[in-house]
Amino acid sequence: MKILLVSHSYPPVGTAGTETYTAQVAGRLTHLGHEVEVFTTAKDIARPNLSLHTRLHDGVRVHEVFNNLYYERFRDTWDFPPIEPLFDGVLASGRFDVVHFQHLMYLSVGCVERASARGLPIVFTLHDYWLQCPRFGQRVHADGGVCHTIDFARCGTCLSTFKYGQTPLEKRVGEAIGRVRERTGVNLAPLARGVANALSKPPPVRASGGDVDAAHAAEMEQAARERTDAMRARVLPRVRKFLAPSRFLRDRFVNEWAMPPAQIEHLPLGVEVAAYRAETRTRSDRVRVAFVGSLIQIKGPELLLEAWGRLAPELRQRASLTLYGPSQHDPAFQRRLAELATIVGAELGGRIERSAMPARLASIDLLVVPSLWFENSPLVILEARAARTPLLVSDLGGMAELVERGRSGEHFRVGDVDDLARKLTELVADRARLDELSDRSVSPPSVDDHVGALAERYDAIRPAGAH
Repeated sequence: MKILLVSHSYPPVGTAGTETYTAQVAGRLTHLGHEVEVFTTAKDIARPNLSLHTRLHDGVRVHEVFNNLYYERFRDTWDFPPIEPLFDGVLASGRFDVVHFQHLMYLSVGCVERASARGLPIVFTLHDYWLQCPRFGQRVHADGGVCHTIDFARCGTCLSTFKYGQTPLEKRVGEAIGRVRERTGVNLAPLARGVANALSKPPPVRASGGDVDAAHAAEMEQAARERTDAMRARVLPRVRKFLAPSRFLRDRFVNEWAMPPAQIEHLPLGVEVAAYRAETRTRSDRVRVAFVGSLIQIKGPELLLEAWGRLAPELRQRASLTLYGPSQHDPAFQRRLAELATIVGAELGGRIERSAMPARLASIDLLVVPSLWFENSPLVILEARAARTPLLVSDLGGMAELVERGRSGEHFRVGDVDDLARKLTELVADRARLDELSDRSVSPPSVDDHVGALAERYDAIRPAGAH
């Protein structure tokens, strides 16, 4: 089969869960003898906006569109016609059997329509709630509260504070930097980012959204409603099979979107189980507690640091806390984390390279996943299970679903710093219990098993006689 995978980003540019998963699937499908290409986006103000570049990554042909988010209206964030002819050109030249969408962020809903118009069967994996929620698909309001239901009035107050594209000044600066690079080869983008980071200020904190302009909020409420109606009308009829990595997410789309149950299937993700099981777990005199993930507010690293500070000093002396993850997002928040880590005696360990993840997880006694939103199927939880690393996770969404209490780990009440501190105290003080959780941990599916299941689904929907 010839398969086109579509994602909003791709390694080495993007290395978060969806991007890593897409690269793993591409590699395994290629290994199985299928021909795979990828269509994706990247942001680089030093390159011409909406230019298409094709590169090879681990033997996979990657078509990369530089989308610098020079949007003129909110609708451009999900319905962006200028990118569609580029996508259609790749479709026209590829003779694909199946198109598998991983994400539409930074792309356009019209890409689904373009693939459908060419008669190509479409699979769509729902890695988050982006079809329902335009604010990065997280279903988290600007005030920090989780959106347990879809309330368009609440969407309006949230989106009225959402910076979804570059400002006119940022666009002019980016275009100027692009012209300089084109004419001289000098890339001024890093310097521009450095200046912007140095001048950045902490974002304003909104307690309730009451200071939002009412007229603008009403306008965005209507925009959110129109977006949802359009997504359901333009995407649902054209996708042959939706795949949901968690039952929690599947239930949300069936119950809230009235998605036909037969159209969406729960298919757990897989990880490189053999690589993690091959690592020998290490021992230490201190209980090694860690966070692994993006150091952004919604992932809860600040909550973990606050909870760590509430442990008894003598208990903290018997343990260590390290937060691993990239720190390029929101410089003001990174400064806050660094200050709080110093106060509570924790460390910021930087980013872990993918190749080093098995050994790193084997050296962690307790992995904490304190996310504040409806995580779907966090890759790090699956990897920790494969490494037999005990987990302490928020009791919400796919996190709670993936961690069986008393077997692979424990839960705490999402966003509750006191409950997190209590659970940390119990686990850090009881090394034997951590060892027992490690011994009981059950591996998730392997990547090979997962990709084999994907190939079966592709084969079931592709036209008869396709190559």
